[in-house]
This record gives sequence, structure tokens and C-alpha cells, in this order.
Amino acid sequence: MQFNNSTSTKNENKNDNYIHKKLDQPFAFAGRLPCNHVRARVCCASANSANGHATGETTRGRLSNGNTAEGNGALFSLTTGANNTALGYQTLFSNTIGYQNEATGYQALFSNTEGFFNTAYGFQALYSNTTGTRNTAYGLQTLFSNTTGHRNTALGRQSLFSNTTGFHNVAIGGALSSNTTGFFNTATGFEALYLNTTGARNTATGLVALSSNTTGNYNTAPGLFALSNNTTGNENAASGNQALDNNTTGNLNTANGDYALSSSTTGNNNGSVGYAAGSNLTTGSNNIDIGNFSTAAQSSSDIAGESNTIRLGAPDTQTATFIAGINGAVVTGSVVMVDATTGQLGTVVSSERFKDAVKPMDEASEAILSLKPVTFRYKHELDPKGIPQFGLVAEEVEKVNPDLIVRDSKGKAYSVRYEAVNAMLLNEFLKQHEAFLKEQNKVEKLGGVVASLAATVKEQAAQIQKVSAQLEASKPVPQVVNNP
Repeated sequence: MQFNNSTSTKNENKNDNYIHKKLDQPFAFAGRLPCNHVRARVCCASANSANGHATGETTRGRLSNGNTAEGNGALFSLTTGANNTALGYQTLFSNTIGYQNEATGYQALFSNTEGFFNTAYGFQALYSNTTGTRNTAYGLQTLFSNTTGHRNTALGRQSLFSNTTGFHNVAIGGALSSNTTGFFNTATGFEALYLNTTGARNTATGLVALSSNTTGNYNTAPGLFALSNNTTGNENAASGNQALDNNTTGNLNTANGDYALSSSTTGNNNGSVGYAAGSNLTTGSNNIDIGNFSTAAQSSSDIAGESNTIRLGAPDTQTATFIAGINGAVVTGSVVMVDATTGQLGTVVSSERFKDAVKPMDEASEAILSLKPVTFRYKHELDPKGIPQFGLVAEEVEKVNPDLIVRDSKGKAYSVRYEAVNAMLLNEFLKQHEAFLKEQNKVEKLGGVVASLAATVKEQAAQIQKVSAQLEASKPVPQVVNNP
């Protein structure tokens, strides 16, 4: 061996023999790269021979064209490539014209031929890369299968291990290890997006986040086990521990909070915000659940298969609601009602298609005649202004007709069904009106009789007068007799 430092031939031969003995021994990887403690044989083309030595000679150190190689077989096939750095056994072994690549570790960038601007650090990192460019791989077998994929970043053992042609992926912590051609994916955390193959534009942050996703696209999962069972679902967003954990093929779901929508499997277009919000939903779609987890019941208020439902708050947790923009806003339409038991909002429907057992009210409305209207004021904590009120007392109404009251969640009398009272009042009014009409009809009939009698009397009076006139006319005329 000959080096510029002019060491003795004896020492050189001794070192050379030592190196050959080491290289003849079986290689066992135990966390350290082989032969890092010595400068090993470098075989390269004459254009890259160190210090002008001929091809085939053992060389080491800095080569021409800005290439640097240290390790047996490092940059072995190099022809015109420039500014490459290869440190370790067979690093950049197949590289010919690739340039500005950096490979450190056993067989790092082993298959690279023309790829450039790649960085591989670790055992067989970017091992299969041929023409892929601008990839960065740190860790054992990171980006191992990558061939032509470009602009990928893999940090951690076997991150992006199966990626072949996928591009613009970022994997940190053994993530995205099954990805083949998927692109624009970002996975941070152990086994995040682990099974993803061709899915694109997914973001997973946290242990096992989106770990089952295969071909799903546009999913976002920051959180432990977030969307961990999603396979082909698209455009889902889950933020929080086990959020959307069981979703498989559902699309367009958004879950923000630990365990939010954690039971949903195939539902679509659901939105939940808050701890365990919407956690009972399974296959339902188009639901919105915000803060509806009850700490007392340890369950959310939603129902497994329900759809098209909005739930805000927990029934036994929130006790008051304040919404701006309602007071003073004039609108037309139906009156909004509240179910005192469930808190559901809605309007009272009157169409016959919603009703059964329809029949006249008849005497059923007479119960309201026993009701006792009162004046009152609400208690100070309810109405500090003490505005005078007019109405009924629910407990008193219950005694008259239990169907006329509304009960709370505990079954106690809570309010009066004033809309039902109004309907009963209408029925009583109509009954009285009908009775009045009947009486009026009788009066009218009597009036007719009286008028007829009056006409008869008048006619009879005329006849009497006529007869009287005739009698008067038939009377003899008095004569005057003169007596002598």
C-alpha cells in the first residue's frame, strides 16, 4: 500500500493484511457499522482514484470530483458522479452518475445510480433507491424500498420502509412503513399510517394514528390511536386520543377531543367537539355533537344509529342556555317548542298525516271549566324584576286533567300545555256558540209565529171593521113623523 503520509511498507502490509482478515469474517450487525475503526478498501474508476492511484488499488479518503468515500465498496461503481459522500460498507455501491448524495451506514443508498440530493444515514437506509431524488432517510432501513420516489423524509427505524415511487412523504418514528406509492403523507409517531399503501395527503401524528389506513385520502389524525382503524375512509379529521378510533370507511367526519366519535364505523359527515362527544354513534350520518358527554351518566347523549341530529350539551350538566341574536329579531313561522324531558327543540305539527285516532273533542274540553286562573310572580332567583304574571298552576291543573301538564325529567309537574288549553277553550266556545245559534233559531221561529199571529189579528181586525161597516150601513134610517 502507498499513502502520501510515507508510512513504512512494513506497517502498510501489516495493516492491509489486518483489513483483509476482517473483511473475510462474517458480518454481524450489532448496532455498529463494520470496520468503522479502520479506513477500508475503496475500488473506484480512475477518474475518482484517490491521489491519482490506478483503478483497483486500495484507496481511502477524499476522491476527485468532490467525492468522499470511506468503507469497503463505498462508491464502488462511481463514474462521473460528483460531490457524493459515502461512509460505511458498500454505501452508494451502485452509484454511477448520481451527485450530491450523502450515505452513512451499512449499504446505505446501495442501489442508487443516478439519484441526487439524497441523504441516507443508517443501516440500509434508502437501500433500493435508484433515481429518486431529494430524499432524506435517518434510521435502520428507512426508505428501504424507495426506487424513484422523491422528496421523502423518513426518520426512525423502517420509516417509509415499503415506499417505492411515493413522493413528498414525511415519516417520523417507524411511520408509513407500508406506503408504496402514496404521496404528500405526513406521519409522526410509532406505526402512524403504518399500513398506508397508496393513500395520499394524509396527516397522522401520534402513536398508531391512522395505522390501518390503506388507500384513504385527505385524512388528518393528530392523537394517540386517532383514526387507527380507518382503511379507505376519506377526508376525515380526528384530533385527540382515540378520536374516530373505529372509523373504517366513513368519510367527511370531524372529531375534536379525546374519544370523540370513537364508536363511529361507517358514518359520514359527522362532526363532534368535546371529550367523548358523539361517542355512541356507530353508523349514523350528518350528526353534530358538541359537549354532549355526561360525566354523571358516563355516556354521551347520542344514539347509535341516529342521523341528521344536532345535540348541544349534556342534559344533566348544562342547566341554562344563552343565545345572542334572538331577542328582538322579528320572524314569522311556527312556534318553537321544547321537550321538557329530553330538551329536544321542534314545532307542533297539525297535519292529519302525523295523527292517529282523530275524533271530536265533545265533552272532553269541559275540564277547563274547573281550572282556576291566577295572578302571580316568579320567585326572585328566576325573575329579579318581579313582573306580574297571569296563568295557571301546574299542580292544580294536574288535579283537573293530568293530560294538560308537562312533566320534567323526574316526572314532576313542570308546566301547563297552554296550547291544549286554548284548543279546549275553542271547543267550549264553539259549543256555546252552537247553543246560542239554536236558541236564536228558536227565537226567530217564535218571531215568525208572532208575526203571523199579528198578521192574522190585523186581517181579522180588518174583517171585523168591514163587517161593522156593513152592519152600520144596513141599519134603517130614522124617519120623522109629523103628527097633526
